[in-house]
Amino acid sequence: MKKIIFIALVTLISNVTFSQKNKTVTKKPAATSTAKGVLAKADNLVAEVKSGTFQLTINENGKPKDAITIKNVDAKFAPTNTKLTAFKANGAALYLLTFTENNILKTDLKTEDMTTVTSIIYEIPTKKQVFSNTQMTNHIVEKVFLDKLKNASETQERMRREGFEFTLNPDGSITQKNKTQENKWIYDVAKMEYVDAKKKK
Repeated sequence: MKKIIFIALVTLISNVTFSQKNKTVTKKPAATSTAKGVLAKADNLVAEVKSGTFQLTINENGKPKDAITIKNVDAKFAPTNTKLTAFKANGAALYLLTFTENNILKTDLKTEDMTTVTSIIYEIPTKKQVFSNTQMTNHIVEKVFLDKLKNASETQERMRREGFEFTLNPDGSITQKNKTQENKWIYDVAKMEYVDAKKKK
């Protein structure tokens, strides 16, 4: 009986190990911040992870009063370069939250090193998200076979970009850029949202 149980355990472990060899997704370790506890502060706001939630905690007299949920996360969530910045746009007090996520996707033939930069602007009294931008850069290294019999191969590298580069301007306006397009946004206080600068004129 002991031999049967031992063989069964060895078989199970072998199957799990084999299934994990084909494709793995790993999170790069955080370079400047940890996923547990406080990640950034500004005035009475704290960007932090609590009970599986990445959130903005709103403090009053040094104690948590309310919170804005940014997103639900797992134990592997490890953002870097997390920053909270207070600024004004057309007289309105706003806060910019920025953070970076790094992921590596590996197979036998390809490695993808993905960096995602997220920028979110909040109007705190109403807990409203008034703007959001995500930019992803993917550095791909791939082994490519040059013949049908796979006798010869070469390593190819390429960079893939998605989304817009985000810039918060000194006057509180926003500029988004990529290779083919540039957008400018200004804050509409009445609507409590950013609107296309061209349509606002």
